[in-house]
This record gives sequence, structure tokens and C-alpha cells, in this order.
Amino acid sequence: MASLKKTKIEITDGALIPEKDTNAVFSAWRISFFGALALIILLPIVTPDPYRKILEFLPDGILRTFEVTIFSIIFAFFIGLITGLGRISRIRIINRIATVYVEVIRGIPLLVQIFYIYYALGRFLQIPDIASAVIAMAVCYGAYLGEIFRAGIQSIPKGQMEAALALGMSRTQALSKIILPQTIKVVLPPVGNEFIALLKDSSLVSILAVSDLLRRGREFASKTFYYFETYTMVALIYLVITLFLSRLVGIMEERLRTGER
Repeated sequence: MASLKKTKIEITDGALIPEKDTNAVFSAWRISFFGALALIILLPIVTPDPYRKILEFLPDGILRTFEVTIFSIIFAFFIGLITGLGRISRIRIINRIATVYVEVIRGIPLLVQIFYIYYALGRFLQIPDIASAVIAMAVCYGAYLGEIFRAGIQSIPKGQMEAALALGMSRTQALSKIILPQTIKVVLPPVGNEFIALLKDSSLVSILAVSDLLRRGREFASKTFYYFETYTMVALIYLVITLFLSRLVGIMEERLRTGER
């Protein structure tokens, strides 16, 4: 009987990263990005009412979206780093706490976490809407980044830790001076993927009256009843931003890969 070769299939937001044919004139990324960008420019010219008004109404929402996303990914990065170290810790209780955190947070939808922090905990502690959004997203993505850091640390050959210990370094010194610097380089591309996913999920904070891109679009549509036009423009702006960021992550991956050769 012929042996079956096991194939691991991964479907994640990493699919957003442009493929090697990106530099081709009619690559999928170029068609999507420049097509969306052209529509954002042409629609307000061809049909000023309402597309130009929509475009003038949304910029502060775009800035708020980036504000929430950047603060969330910064806090999630540090939470993920601590969690990843906890997941590989030899201290049983620390390892167990980090593992439970990852399992619990990954098992609860982000929307539920946002509601819980803002409304449920609001019964005992009043947390501002933006702070609630940042906390919820940082805690949620911190669990995913924790697994990325754990995998990154474990990908570094064990011989490097053993060599550092043999040279008289403590385990903490070896981690901070040898293992973690290499780990950061390894995890940067997947962290970039999570940044893109977090940017898209930031649209969920509109339910907390945070004036992000989606919230501003909803406000305009509810006043003018131009729902189709408004959400078309919102979707195009999200698409341009995510495709642009995915291209940056793709360039970073390529440079890191080239630097390793």
C-alpha cells in the first residue's frame, strides 16, 4: 500500500500577503489595490453628490481607526511576549496561567469581549469607550501573539541556549541577549499579519460609539440614507489600507528572507 504524505494546510490572514507575482503588471494585488484606489478617486469626480461628501466626512474616522489599531497592537505585542515566555516557562504555575489565558481568550469572540469589558465590567468600573476597545483588542490579540512568540522562541535551536548556559550566562540573560533578539526577527512577519487582521477587526469598536471609519460611515448613511454609496466607499477605503499594509509586510518578509541567505 502506498504511503500517504501528510500535508498541512493553513488558512489565515497570511493569505493577504502578496504572492511572488506582485511585480507583474496585472498581478492580483495590483488589480485589487489600484482598482480600489481608482474608484475612490473617480467616484467623487463622476458623482460628487454623495461620494465627495462621503469622502469629506470620513477622514477623522480613518485617523481614529489607526489610533485604536496602533495602541491595541502595541499593548498586544507586550502581552503576547509575556504570554509566550509564560508558555515556555519551567515554573508550572506560570505556564498553567499563560496556557489558560490563551485557551480562554481564543475561545471567546472578540465582539463578546468588547461587550463584556464595556458593558458588563461597566457595572463595577466605568471604562471610557476608546480605552475599552483598546483593552479588549489588546487582550484578545495578545493571546494569539503569545502563541506566535512561543513558536518563535521554540524555533531557535536549543543548542544556542545550551551554549549560553555553558558560557556562564543565566537562563534569563540567555533569553534576553541571545534568544529573544533572534525571535523578534522570526515573528515580525506573522505579527504584521496580525496587525492587518486587527485593523479589520477594529471596525467592531463602532458599537461602542467610537468614531472610527465604520462608525462615521454609519452616521453619514443614517442622516442621508445613502447606504449603498456610503458603505461602498467605506469598504474601498478598508481594502486600500489593508492591501497597502499587506504589501509592506510582504516586502518585510522578502528582506528578512534575503538577509538570511
